[in-house]
Amino acid sequence: MKMLAALLTCAALTCPVSAEEITAADLPARIAQADVEILVLGEVHDNATHHLTQAAAIAAFAPRALVFEMLTPDQATRVTPALRADPVALGQALGWTEAGWPDFALYAPIFAAAPDALIVGAALPREEVRRAMTEDLARVFGPDAPRYGLDQPYPAELQAELEAQSQADHCGALPPEMLGGMVAAQRLRDAAFARAALRALKTSAGRVAVITGTGHARNDLAVPAMIRAANPGVRVASLGQLEAAPDEALPADQPFDWWIVTPPTPRDDPCAAFR
Repeated sequence: MKMLAALLTCAALTCPVSAEEITAADLPARIAQADVEILVLGEVHDNATHHLTQAAAIAAFAPRALVFEMLTPDQATRVTPALRADPVALGQALGWTEAGWPDFALYAPIFAAAPDALIVGAALPREEVRRAMTEDLARVFGPDAPRYGLDQPYPAELQAELEAQSQADHCGALPPEMLGGMVAAQRLRDAAFARAALRALKTSAGRVAVITGTGHARNDLAVPAMIRAANPGVRVASLGQLEAAPDEALPADQPFDWWIVTPPTPRDDPCAAFR
């Protein structure tokens, strides 16, 4: 309950108070000025500009470990110094395309920006994520669940808001009975990424960067909030990267330490598959 209260307090106050919109050119200086142990770098997965910004952030941050949402622990063990020198071979060894992620060439600059960093996979098995949609969330996650707030349900109003957002993200095509499970799966993955980051911090004895979707980088409910709640002494900061057309205004109270707005990447209609 204590952890959940901390999350909701942060959500209500839109913490931290230093949150600001910046440009990609501003980011290295912000990182250099920040006293941070874990840096959570959000992205829109198929936006090449976002990955170049992440690579610049990594170069400025010089982490000892890189935690990837896109990799399982097993995949991470396949990364070798020789493969890092050959992005095409590295992507093939990781089974990147088969896993369904955008072209590995988009992510190669991130690996190159920290050539000696420990690579950590934070992705959970798909079966485990599916279990979270129908089973008790704390039981699926394991004994550490209370540290990350997974033993407590969200308040009804917040749960309804997140379910509505999940429905919108899926173009209104989800059966209503699936929405609670979708929110639970997101919570499970947030907690898994936070746990992986904290373990990497201990293992590497140095700074850690997390590469993940912008939704997982939120300070109010996602990975940074769970890191702070599970280990309040850890200094963490987050970057959210968002897309908007030039004439589109986004809310000014984004839940990140820093956020960057870029033009949208050209892509097919994501709702076409649902239709």
